[in-house]
Amino acid sequence: MWKGRFSEETAEIVLNYTQSLDLDWCLAPFDIQGSIAHGRMLVSAGLLSPDEGEKIEGGLRQVLQEIEEKSFTPSIELEDVHMNIEHRLTQLLGPLGAKLHTGRSRNDQIATTLRLYLRDRLQKVQQGMFTLLEAILERAHAHRHIVVPGYTHLQQAQPVSMGHYWMSHFQAFRRDCIRLRAALGSLEDCPLGAGALAGSTLPLDRFYTAKELGFKNPTENSLDSVAHRDYLFDYHYFAAVFAIHCSRLAEDFIIYNSQEFGWLKLPDAFCTGSSMMPQKKNPDVLELTRGRTGQIIGHFVDLLVMLKGLPMTYNRDLQEDKRGLLASLAVILSIIEILPEFLSRVEVDEKRAVLGMENGMILATDVAEYLVKEGVPFRDAHWKAGQLVRYCLDNGRSLLDLTLSEWKAIIPEAKEDLLSILSLKESVARRQTYGGTGFICVERQIEEGDGWLAYQKKRDNACSSS
Repeated sequence: MWKGRFSEETAEIVLNYTQSLDLDWCLAPFDIQGSIAHGRMLVSAGLLSPDEGEKIEGGLRQVLQEIEEKSFTPSIELEDVHMNIEHRLTQLLGPLGAKLHTGRSRNDQIATTLRLYLRDRLQKVQQGMFTLLEAILERAHAHRHIVVPGYTHLQQAQPVSMGHYWMSHFQAFRRDCIRLRAALGSLEDCPLGAGALAGSTLPLDRFYTAKELGFKNPTENSLDSVAHRDYLFDYHYFAAVFAIHCSRLAEDFIIYNSQEFGWLKLPDAFCTGSSMMPQKKNPDVLELTRGRTGQIIGHFVDLLVMLKGLPMTYNRDLQEDKRGLLASLAVILSIIEILPEFLSRVEVDEKRAVLGMENGMILATDVAEYLVKEGVPFRDAHWKAGQLVRYCLDNGRSLLDLTLSEWKAIIPEAKEDLLSILSLKESVARRQTYGGTGFICVERQIEEGDGWLAYQKKRDNACSSS
């Protein structure tokens, strides 16, 4: 394609080093989709006759069929997916095939192809996110009346509804859905027609191709069109944050399922055993999810570093933007495929959860807040409740078993009604501040989550049908 300028053939070692077929051959259907739209635009602009346009489109569809049937083997001598498709088209149509590249550079071609590919994949990710949120909502509803320990610093802090815990992850993944939608939104402009960097002297109709390919508008600046990869940043940011949220959930479940905690029950079908120790039940799915998060973050950093010093406009470095993208997408799609089914089968051992809170220390804040209602300043109430905890620890007593006289010896303000509130379920039920763990609040959260998800799915379906 550039031999007119050079006096030597490209060295084979250079071909092997610069080829990108190992990265971009998966983009072939989307490259052909962009080429069909470009060909139709050339007909519309009078740069191809209708007959030429029809033959080119037919030829492209034949190439696509050959690719799908795996009867077309690409050659690294042609470097990439774009030139392999164009070469095959020219083999089929003769000189007419060479007309397809009129008014187009590989720079705007790949920018368009990559957007089409990423849009398709992110729509699949979005459907997977909806399934994940559905699974979490179902678990939240099933476990809404179960009380488990809530932790700060991985130390028991206050009792919470397990439904409330599930909804905390729902909120994190909901924000991820919003970030994902933003990543999809950054794919709404079409770079096709920007050329190598400066547009074209030919009468190209960029609005035509944008509409044909389902974009809202053509990009505004041809230099920026071929140079930027912000839409990849937006994807990688979503992916990194989503993976971190998945990793945090995985870490929680690994801990809560351990023998030392033991109140979370993981499904056997999603765990593995040991080749040596018969008693083992290993949470491999969770560990791999946690482990692969580093890859997702690494791909994001790789792209950031790659672009940090690139001059305007296109540079061959950008060929490598697909390496991390494809690897990241593969991991994200695998997580989204397995996580919903896994989570839908997680259960809670309520008796074991309560057993872990049997000393009642987790209700110390309730005692302090009781005293506040009796007119004791909070800092004094905090100190008195702390003295009570110290007494229990020193004497091997449970806060739940103390007599009223023992209470009054340390906290004179204590009355008989204090004993009636020292219940795990009562503690949870009373926390009715908006967004709190109270059972009524959790019901509201689940109801609101159901409504939000139903709206998002309806919105997505409306966009897809249009």
